[in-house]
Amino acid sequence: MTADPARRERLCRIYNDRFNSIRPREYDGSHLTFPGMNPEIKLRKHQVDAIAHQLYGGNTLLAHEVGAGKTFEMVAATMEFKRLGLAHKSLIVVPNHITEQWAAEFLQLYPSANILVATKKDFETKNRKKFCARIATGDYDAVIIGHRQFERIPMSVERQEAMLKRQINELLDGIEEIKNNQGERFTVKQMERAKKGLELRLAKLTDQSRKDDVVTFEELGIDRLFIDEAQYFKNLFLITKMRNVGGIAQVEAQKSSDLFMKTQYLDELKGGRGTVFATGTPISNSMVELYTMQRYLQYNTLVQNGLQHFDAWASTFGETVTAIELAPEGTGYRAKTRFAKFYNLPELMSMFKMTADIQTADMLHLPVPKANFHNVVVKPSAWQQDMVAELAERAEAIRNGDVDPHIDNMLKVTNDGRKLALDQRLINEMLPDDPNGKVTLCAGNVFDVWERTQDKRSTQLVFCDLSTPHGDGKFNVYDDLKQKLIAKGIPENEIAFIHEANTEVKKKELFAKVRKGQIRVLMGSTQKMGAGTNVQDRLVALHDLDCPWRPSEVGQALRTVYCGIGINTKNPS
Repeated sequence: MTADPARRERLCRIYNDRFNSIRPREYDGSHLTFPGMNPEIKLRKHQVDAIAHQLYGGNTLLAHEVGAGKTFEMVAATMEFKRLGLAHKSLIVVPNHITEQWAAEFLQLYPSANILVATKKDFETKNRKKFCARIATGDYDAVIIGHRQFERIPMSVERQEAMLKRQINELLDGIEEIKNNQGERFTVKQMERAKKGLELRLAKLTDQSRKDDVVTFEELGIDRLFIDEAQYFKNLFLITKMRNVGGIAQVEAQKSSDLFMKTQYLDELKGGRGTVFATGTPISNSMVELYTMQRYLQYNTLVQNGLQHFDAWASTFGETVTAIELAPEGTGYRAKTRFAKFYNLPELMSMFKMTADIQTADMLHLPVPKANFHNVVVKPSAWQQDMVAELAERAEAIRNGDVDPHIDNMLKVTNDGRKLALDQRLINEMLPDDPNGKVTLCAGNVFDVWERTQDKRSTQLVFCDLSTPHGDGKFNVYDDLKQKLIAKGIPENEIAFIHEANTEVKKKELFAKVRKGQIRVLMGSTQKMGAGTNVQDRLVALHDLDCPWRPSEVGQALRTVYCGIGINTKNPS
């Protein structure tokens, strides 16, 4: 503090006024509420702490465990920003299929809130301009839109040009540095190829012949941005001299670049206090994602420390590790170098925690139901063993450069491996049904639980990301599993696919039937059924037929169980 008593008293009075303005209305030792909030809902202490972090801190990352209540944290922060005059209009960007669920939870917490929620029709070509105009001219507490809809609101051409020119200049500087240091020609060619791609994008951008005069992001009047499930934007373009290092991808996702431009704009507008990310898995595949999160939320901090370029950041905090690991085709081992180890960790975490509000399951001790996990081991058939050997031959040919990448590549090999692990008929429909395969054993487990919980009308979920039904007459696991369950004795009207509910109205009707026990087996993919699936009332078992690519998707599937009411077991014995 200061030695001047009058100044010290004045600062204390200002602090007390500010604290009283956001102080929770009630405190009973474990739960809290804010002014204007539904009095029947009381937030937990870690949620109020997260709201305070958003209000008092700069850009914020809510890195909370699945089920910790990130939705209410963002909703309450949105309304507090508005009430205190810290934000005029907030934009909340959520996964496409849960926009209406988000709106319902928003109004559940703040029944009198004035919000605008986007639907699929609002972003059709004929309606998009009108909807963007409503955002720009309306006085809303918050606007809720989907990830894809967010991408369709462009930044101004001038700002996009400036961003692309900056990336081109960074590549030119990198190329010149490598040449001066007698670096590898392969790295130079790779960076020159990336530069040509950026120049092509810049040329398309400056071509005004097909310009769409939709309202730009800057014209919407948005001064606070909330991104739910922020891990979907992890593929942000970066420039590096590292080569053949696993986990460092230089492939850019357009949606990530678009979000980066918008966060940079809000940093300029709000002085680094305009963006909030929320995700249960801030690092899901690679440690590079930590750097990406810092670029989104702490770019000015990185610049001040000379760490805005990835190679500088990696040389300060990271280390490449070479280790033996299983080859993608699953038939042998290989040495692979990955960016997989941190050092100077206290300094890195000190910087990261300026933005990140971290809450793990061990810290929260949430009242989640007890889950009993059962791993069913399935032996491969003779057909599967032969086809795995073929996958190994394909992988070897790809590594030797004997195959055009457009014809065959490692992504195709690993995807075929996933299909083969699920059911051999996904590779060749003419192959026989394996009586000891995954689908058959899963059908037996589902029927066993169905039969033993008949009196309670208990329900089950089956997750399967591959071989979803398309109605084209081709073999798919969903229809095959359904036919096996019907043959065992489960009525057809008690089995449903999440894909059949292709509108929000149909989805609500389907979920209501599951909660009542009218539908007792619901099948779906992690993308469609992992988040926003409110069917927990009678749920007793969850079955996973295949493994998702990302750890975040595993967490979203478990969220269906962990956020439930009265669930005692994942798979009753």
